[in-house]
Amino acid sequence: MIWLIAGMILFFGVHSIAIVAPAWRGRMLERLGEGKWKGIYSLLAAAGLVLLIYGYGQARQQPVVLYTPPFWTRHVAALLLLPVFPMLFAAYLPGRIRAALKHPMLAAVKLWALAHLIANGMLADVLLFGGFLVWAVADRISLKRRPPKPTPAAPPRRANDAVAVVLGLAVYGAFVLWLHGLLIGVPLVVPGLTT
Repeated sequence: MIWLIAGMILFFGVHSIAIVAPAWRGRMLERLGEGKWKGIYSLLAAAGLVLLIYGYGQARQQPVVLYTPPFWTRHVAALLLLPVFPMLFAAYLPGRIRAALKHPMLAAVKLWALAHLIANGMLADVLLFGGFLVWAVADRISLKRRPPKPTPAAPPRRANDAVAVVLGLAVYGAFVLWLHGLLIGVPLVVPGLTT
């Protein structure tokens, strides 16, 4: 569990600098330059992510049950996760989805975390997904107080929403059928199993 917590502290710590210390971030950006700042930021975030993933895998080997969700919550989670990948693509494909959600990536993170909390009741799950949910809510609140900054994105086009939805649903399908089992170690579709 220590690796999971260390990874979360590093990953969320780096991603929370703009929330808790925007003036310090501005000074460091000015002092180091954008390239160096982004390089250090990216290295620390990547190290945090690696620790977080490793720690989560380790913690799952010695599970601590906090609650046992009924089986049907998996179906609720699957429905909640359906728009997550289209939202992620919409963050970089300006269109109506991005305009309506304002921050589609944060909306996607919140929905992803909530869905996983509904269907998983181990301590490691609550720490990981609860941490992402709390961070995404805090970041969204802080964005209302910060001046907007441009994010890299494709040029605005009418087809961007359709592209985001089609690509997002394709990635969602790949995750359900194959990638979740390959990357996370928990297959979502087990051949021959009916419920």
